This record gives sequence, structure tokens and C-alpha cells, in this order.
Amino acid sequence: MQNKKIHQGKNIKRFREMLGIKQEALAFDLGGDWNQKKVSLLEQKETIEDPLLQKISEVLKIPVEAFQNFDEEEAVNIIANTFGDHGIGYQRNDNPIFNPLEQVLKLHEEKIALYERMLKEKDEMMARLEQLIQK
Repeated sequence: MQNKKIHQGKNIKRFREMLGIKQEALAFDLGGDWNQKKVSLLEQKETIEDPLLQKISEVLKIPVEAFQNFDEEEAVNIIANTFGDHGIGYQRNDNPIFNPLEQVLKLHEEKIALYERMLKEKDEMMARLEQLIQK
């Protein structure tokens, strides 16, 4: 197994972009003298100091280990080998997933609504019959 160096700055950029956060917004959230240019320079650094990495982790709500250990090439290989046409664990499911319990509850609620409508119609019919009898 090769000992490949992880580029922490690129990882920060990847995760920031996945979250849809602009450099300016990250700079604002980091506070102090941070600006877009400083974030851009940070994302070019291979290694980032632990206290700063911790602060970025808190702002982006991503574990520090993600910045320290994420290797895009390795992730692509894992995905390609796991989810290819003949990969382990790959199943095509054309049927949407549904919760059977939710379906039972839905049917139960429909049944209750139907009974309530029937009772209301019965009460209305009884009231009409009473009116006819009194005439």
C-alpha cells in the first residue's frame, strides 16, 4: 500500500463546494481577518495547522478527520469497484421503497373517515325520518 500525502486544502475546497458554500461565506464564518483571498490561499495548502483545521471543522460541521484522511482517488476506486455493473452489493430496485406500517396507518385513517361519513349520513337520515313521522 502506498503512503500517499493527503492535500488538506483541496479537501476543504471539495467539502465546501459540496455544501454549496462560497469562499466569501466561509471567510465570514471564520471571522477575524479572513477574506475570500485568504480562503483561496488556504485551499492551496497541502497541510493545515490543527487549530485552524478544528475551526474550519466547526464552521462546516464536518469532522477534522475528513479533511485529514479523504483521498478522492481512493474514494473513486472504492465506488467504482463496489457499485459497478457486477459489483458486490449492487442491486437495481425499480420499485419505490415504502414503509408498510405507513400504508396500514393510511388505510386505517381512510376507514375511520369512511365510518364517520356513514355515521353522519345515518344521523341525517334518522333526522329526516323523524321529521316525516312528525308531519
